[in-house]
Amino acid sequence: MRGRFFVERFILVLEENPEHTLLIQSAFQQDAFQVKVIADGTSAINFLQRRGEYSEAPRPDLILLDLNLPGKSGQEILTELKSDPKLRRIPVVILTSSDREEEIFQSYTLQGNSYVIKASDRDQLSQIIQRIKDFWLGIVTLPLE
Repeated sequence: MRGRFFVERFILVLEENPEHTLLIQSAFQQDAFQVKVIADGTSAINFLQRRGEYSEAPRPDLILLDLNLPGKSGQEILTELKSDPKLRRIPVVILTSSDREEEIFQSYTLQGNSYVIKASDRDQLSQIIQRIKDFWLGIVTLPLE
């Protein structure tokens, strides 16, 4: 299922767990969406700011963000992203294992677009990822940039 005008969409996945990364890539790539995975927060910021080796990086249409990243935390990434006028409109789905109320509250305060708690069961997590894809790239109308 594709979004408005069948535009090719680019998904940035900020996740350090290799098993979760494979599930996410599988779900999005089956519909030919481009997916880039970055496993640490510092590299994520460099990618989004197009610094260094990422100077030609594409602008993501959607970001899946785990809060537990090495380097910079997911909260730090969200803060930087939403304070940058060029990046703040990119939807950010927090996809994390934390069910701590203060992290949920803080993520929405920092303008995260949704907060999804990962299931511990692989099949359930796969279904969650599919629903995220269907909603954000099939139902929602995203800005073209």
